[in-house]
Amino acid sequence: MEQEKKSRHGCLWVLIAIESLALIVMFFVIVALVMVNMSFSQPIRVHKAGVDERPEMNEIWSCGSGDVKVVRIPLYGLIAFEGSGSSFVKNLGSTESALRSIKKATSDQDVKAIILEVDSGGGGITASDILYKALKDFKESREDRKVVAVFGDVAASGGYYVALAADYIIAHPTTITGSIGVLMQMLNVRGLGEKIGVKEVVVKSGPNKDLLNPFGGDLTIEQSLMLQGIIDNLHNRFKSLVSEGRKLPAEEVQRLADGSIFNADTALKCGLIDEIGYWENALAKTAELLGEDSVKVYRYEEEFKIADFFKSMQTWNPVNSLLNKFPQTRMLYLWEM
Repeated sequence: MEQEKKSRHGCLWVLIAIESLALIVMFFVIVALVMVNMSFSQPIRVHKAGVDERPEMNEIWSCGSGDVKVVRIPLYGLIAFEGSGSSFVKNLGSTESALRSIKKATSDQDVKAIILEVDSGGGGITASDILYKALKDFKESREDRKVVAVFGDVAASGGYYVALAADYIIAHPTTITGSIGVLMQMLNVRGLGEKIGVKEVVVKSGPNKDLLNPFGGDLTIEQSLMLQGIIDNLHNRFKSLVSEGRKLPAEEVQRLADGSIFNADTALKCGLIDEIGYWENALAKTAELLGEDSVKVYRYEEEFKIADFFKSMQTWNPVNSLLNKFPQTRMLYLWEM
């Protein structure tokens, strides 16, 4: 009898657990259906531009007041068009979000200025250049538009490169900036591979096709000169933008552009920034550049759509997840800490 009671109690708890799980699943299904229905029930928007030219993002009043509209856009962390997230769900990274925000601000004729908040040690060369160009496009779309950059902990290399599009740069008293230069690095694990018995077999069309292969040998003189030429070319572009954006003689930029980093005081003396201050200073300077007493600042947030959530789901691939942990060989505007 006692055994039968225990068995009945066990079955009862199993049934309760199953019913509870079913209710939870039903709840999430209902929520998803409601959200999908709300999405489809919204009136169709008529756009004068594509969704990549004028991204749909929510506007949130951040601070300030008045009739003059300004947008604050953060640029944090590694500058690269690579989303973040788990192995299953991929989210927009700071770089892509910043680019979308700049494009939205450009398409909104009411936006008079952008306050770019930089806290980045740099990253990809092309990603940095695309953001720089987007800010220049914003300014050139209307003569009265302005860009003010305010630096956080770090605004170095690619982070500083992007800020060169600004009309005015403010750094916090504790900011580290500079690092004007180009970096290229790789791992050479050939010696380790030989010790543990790992050997790569490569079939290639030419002697330079597997250049910088981690299992390859040392570079030849010709290969070193080839790579150095590319590095120098990209470095010259960086220096020319510093000279143009900061109105500094090329000789002075050459002296500063050896990869050195500077604190805010030194950067101000060298002409790499315009002022040492805080957010309030950036707000006041933006109003001054626009010839206004005050400005109303907004920030953007991505709209949540249940369809976008499901589209962002990724099939987990353990091999790719492992390989993505290894650094890729590429040229960077990056302060390597």
